[in-house]
Amino acid sequence: LYTAPDSCEGRCGEPFSEEDECHCHPECVTHRNCCEDHERHCGPNGFSSSRDSITDQELLELSEQLYELDHNKARPSDIALNPQHLAAPDETGDKQDLSPHPLYKYVNEELFSKPTYARFIKLLDNYQRATGREEEVTAEELREQDGFLVEVMETELMKKLFVFLKGKNRYSSQQEFLQDLKEMWFGLYSRGDGERDSSGFEHVFSGEVKKGKVSGFHNWIRFYLLEKQGIVNYFSHNFNGPWDTYPDVLGLQFSWDGFYKEVGSAFIGSSPEFEFGIYSLCFLAWPGRACHLSLGGHPLSIQTYPWTKSTYGNGRRFIATAYVMSP
Repeated sequence: LYTAPDSCEGRCGEPFSEEDECHCHPECVTHRNCCEDHERHCGPNGFSSSRDSITDQELLELSEQLYELDHNKARPSDIALNPQHLAAPDETGDKQDLSPHPLYKYVNEELFSKPTYARFIKLLDNYQRATGREEEVTAEELREQDGFLVEVMETELMKKLFVFLKGKNRYSSQQEFLQDLKEMWFGLYSRGDGERDSSGFEHVFSGEVKKGKVSGFHNWIRFYLLEKQGIVNYFSHNFNGPWDTYPDVLGLQFSWDGFYKEVGSAFIGSSPEFEFGIYSLCFLAWPGRACHLSLGGHPLSIQTYPWTKSTYGNGRRFIATAYVMSP
């Protein structure tokens, strides 16, 4: 199942929320604010049922389990950060470099030889960052996508996520799950002038430039590698999460080849499979809405949005963006 924000697929019986575009709880019939497909999915003979919807409590419990299963995350000794200037809310748009030193003092690059990291890093140079320019995907790049997906599915974390989603009737087999991940993350669509110039993976993990600004770019590994090359310049941070181990969360300001990111956010020290899995979970559970999780006893929210202008498969939507929300 794909749970679109304007559909009741997988949402029957969920609690009322003012954030929702339309509703799927039984009272929506009385209030005349049901989604158009409410009867088809939630009526007496409907395909979906309340037991297949993903509850807030299940998200809290599952996110803690995935957090514990992130065996490839950085240890505290693997990364040393230098956050420097804490920007006030009225400073984030100033485009002033208020931190003279790099964000990363040290990263243990042995992390990058782990299979999921190595596969992930291979994907990062596959994209033209400017929107409006069609992406040309080579056979080698398609093999790199498949290699990454197969590798992350070998991890306990992604296996746990699949078992949960299968139990919610989202997927019947691991192969179906893998194929859908490939489409939703790597499928191409147009952010520009009709050219197939973007994908969820490019936007979230590699980053794009649109209308003179950095768009997306929410990954710590990508940031570190480009900062090391002198291509990214760290300016300041506006949020530093409460975690004293990794993954942590940082809200930050930076420039990328002169293009500015006013308010960015990223997990720090998480494995590629953790970010990929947690963003996928939130996109499938609450697309277009805040997804409330718990990591190590601390609350956390992730925002995802579906791309609404084109679809794949049977009306499923690509990922437009996914990012961790900082207060």
